[in-house]
Amino acid sequence: MNKNSKTILAVFAGLAAGTVIGLLFAPEKGKDTRDNLAKSIKDLQNRIKEKATSEMDQFTQFTEKVVENVKSKIQHADNDGQENS
Repeated sequence: MNKNSKTILAVFAGLAAGTVIGLLFAPEKGKDTRDNLAKSIKDLQNRIKEKATSEMDQFTQFTEKVVENVKSKIQHADNDGQENS
């Protein structure tokens, strides 16, 4: 996990903790508080899933580039070897 991912994860964790604390101390009925908490958790889950999907897409693109680069270098080395034979 890179530095930006860790920072974003820390921000989400802070937001989640702040939301939970805020809802627990809010002057609402218990049911309303639980409903709000459940909604906030669901929203956080969705944001985390979106971020994870985005990170996986970036990782997949990166690995595809690395694979293509390695294949290109192997092909180039193979061509050089055939020319020298």
